[in-house]
Amino acid sequence: MQDAPLTDKTALVTGATSGIGHAVALQLARDGANIIVHGRDADRGEAVVGELVAIGVEARFISADLADAGGVASLAEQAADVDILVNAAGIYAFTPTAATDVASFDRHFAVNTRAPFLLVAAIAPRMAARGHGTIVTISSSAATVPAPVGSAYGASKAAVELLTRSWAMEFGASGVRVNAVSPGPVVTGGTEEMLGDYIGMLGRGTIRGRAADPDEIASVVAFLAGPGSSYINGSIVLADGGAVSAMPS
Repeated sequence: MQDAPLTDKTALVTGATSGIGHAVALQLARDGANIIVHGRDADRGEAVVGELVAIGVEARFISADLADAGGVASLAEQAADVDILVNAAGIYAFTPTAATDVASFDRHFAVNTRAPFLLVAAIAPRMAARGHGTIVTISSSAATVPAPVGSAYGASKAAVELLTRSWAMEFGASGVRVNAVSPGPVVTGGTEEMLGDYIGMLGRGTIRGRAADPDEIASVVAFLAGPGSSYINGSIVLADGGAVSAMPS
């Protein structure tokens, strides 16, 4: 692991017990980073820790509910100094506006927008004080491609894309790079559960004609977290297969 690009770095990955977050944690570990695994389920978290230790890196699990501001603050405090922050946790409910109740709307913004905001507010200044750090947030093609359902989800992701650009300006001069990845449709446990027998339709709105595997998104995140992307800052990197319609990611 000594020749790996992220050796001696520590990464906090939210939502690392499933989907894109899990794939990101594994890829960063293969690139040499020690991983702080975030999730809500301790059993799943410890299972991921075991996978990462088997790769040859250090790993530990922190449980936190990102819908709770206090839980986010506790996560940031327990994680302490990290070199890489990946905001991969997210929720989505593809409902029409009239069928989206206040609790669902608020939870979308709490998890998808407020939690990254609070984590960056706590962690980025410490990165800046050390003169280095990288932050990558998972957005979605739903932030820019309108759809007749899921407006709360799309709005929460659009907000985090603007935050990404703002943070890049705020912390860039201190050596902290902030970028986002905007996936199109991705086959995860969550999308399979939501779509059931219709999972095969997931990639029809892309030029590639298929949905992405989480590993394909994780590779882009790892690039943005590593030294090969040293001149990329404030960017929203599309990894959407050439999406032409909004689909869940």
